[in-house]
Amino acid sequence: MLFLLNETVFDIDTVALAPPVSATRFAKLSLRFVGQLGAEIFAKDPVLHLSSPERAARLAALIAAKAPAINAALFVPIARDGSIDQVAVRYATISIEVMSLLYGRQQDGVRNNLEADRQVWHRLAA
Repeated sequence: MLFLLNETVFDIDTVALAPPVSATRFAKLSLRFVGQLGAEIFAKDPVLHLSSPERAARLAALIAAKAPAINAALFVPIARDGSIDQVAVRYATISIEVMSLLYGRQQDGVRNNLEADRQVWHRLAA
């Protein structure tokens, strides 16, 4: 499964990357809790998707496992103070065509930040 985390596309295996917790404990986690966990991680490391791709892929797998319709997440620290409440979190469901375009460009060595913003997040729209 392809999952866009910020501007990086991960090819994740949700079963292999799922955290080793019992099914009942995992079921109790809400998407909101997972988002707060992601916010905490990105507050400490704003470029987690680049600095620790394995950890970022596990977060993506956790999001996908909690909400299978979601295939993209954006975590943006608004302030540099490391506060969890200063990290904006957005989720999206993007088409396979857009995901394939972004993944293909990434595989070709082209960074996706501007393309991901234009195609998905619309942060740079005028």
